[in-house]
Amino acid sequence: MSEEKQTPEQEAEVEAQEEAVQADTEEVTHDEQSAFQEKIDELQQLLDEKENKILRVQADFENYKRRARTEVETVQKYRSQHVVSDLLPALDNFERALGIDPDNEQTKSLLEGMQMVYRQLVEALKNEGVEPIEAVGKEFDPNLHQAVMQVEDENYDSNIVVEELQKGYKLKDRVIRPSMVKVNQ
Repeated sequence: MSEEKQTPEQEAEVEAQEEAVQADTEEVTHDEQSAFQEKIDELQQLLDEKENKILRVQADFENYKRRARTEVETVQKYRSQHVVSDLLPALDNFERALGIDPDNEQTKSLLEGMQMVYRQLVEALKNEGVEPIEAVGKEFDPNLHQAVMQVEDENYDSNIVVEELQKGYKLKDRVIRPSMVKVNQ
């Protein structure tokens, strides 16, 4: 095998061709890199958007679960409100009936039986979280009391409940029926 020797002109020509090929390769590589980088940036932006959307959906779901849990707790807490509201007039009638003065033994024994039933009813309501609203001697509170009359009484300060005309009741922390009261001016 014989080797041919290149002349300096041929060597220069070969070098020029190699440089041109290398420049073309670098240019193509740079263009490809730019295209790849744009695609990477686009995909990264899309990924960030999807991650944010997932986080928002998760937060919305957690808020929904919390609201649902709160609603269930509220429903359970006040489940007996309608029954209690229906029983309050009967309780009022019991109290009025217990206020009579017995004039004979038969009426007295009947009254004692009614007192036992009344105490049982009050205890059952108490077990459900029902409690009477304190009124007489307390400052008038429109959230707890319904003023039906105003009076002038030197024994009480201004805006103090003087008399309770009808008992008010709360179920846990919710007013079922406000107390009907007379308020001092």
